[in-house]
Amino acid sequence: MPIVIQGLTHTYMQGSPFQATAVHEVSLTVGDGEFLGLIGHTGSGKSTLIQHLNGLLKPTAGRVLVDGADVFAKDTDRRAIRRKVGLVFQYPEHQLFEETVAKDIAFGPKNLGLEDNEVDRRVRAACGAVRIDYDSLANRSIYELSGGQMRRVAIAGVLAMEPEVLVLDEPAAGLDPRGRADILYMIQELHAQRAITVIMVSHSMEDVARMVNRIVVMSQGRVVMDGLPAEIFARGEELRGMGLDVPEAVRLADELRAKGFDIPPEACQMEEVRDAILAQIGGAGRC
Repeated sequence: MPIVIQGLTHTYMQGSPFQATAVHEVSLTVGDGEFLGLIGHTGSGKSTLIQHLNGLLKPTAGRVLVDGADVFAKDTDRRAIRRKVGLVFQYPEHQLFEETVAKDIAFGPKNLGLEDNEVDRRVRAACGAVRIDYDSLANRSIYELSGGQMRRVAIAGVLAMEPEVLVLDEPAAGLDPRGRADILYMIQELHAQRAITVIMVSHSMEDVARMVNRIVVMSQGRVVMDGLPAEIFARGEELRGMGLDVPEAVRLADELRAKGFDIPPEACQMEEVRDAILAQIGGAGRC
């Protein structure tokens, strides 16, 4: 189910003295099964852009097509669009409100008018997907959970709608290192096992380098780069000029190349840099 963005512009408070354009004429296509990383400095338009993908914001100009349907056409069922495109906001646990874990996850499916047995199936499946033990946590108050568990419940509530596209705005923000690692690993598992399309907004270059297969860079409301991680991180000076950086592994690889090591240009992760060094050391030893 592709998402096609065509000439999208969004201006807040249009016609007022406080008018501000957050997104300028963005055109972008996200294909089925992609894992796309969306990066950019604070205020670059990332969060505004993703809120158009399921109709939460209406563009000032341009359009968004989800599986060929114009999200903002008069005859489009935007409820159906929101079932296909699940959006997880930054700090989604702040939006939890039901009495128990199971009730909160069930809220969306119940609003679809599904039978109780189907709602229960979806809740249990969503719990399994985010590695929440249904039997021990289903009837627990959400306020008794850890921050990481609350984040999982919030994501499970979106997954229970069974979306074909999952959009995540800084999914690991504010978590401790273990909670962060768990959430990011869980997202990788979801993408691999369910083959759903994932669009992830992140400020962490390390996370993006490790997880995604395509990166889109935004600056001042415009898409300024679009390519494979190795292609994007090879443009380190341009990224730094936009207030961004490259992963630590890329910086290390650059330093090693300056010292004569043959590090492949696509090496964006520490494991790849390590393997390249070991291959050369091993080769030298055999000679």
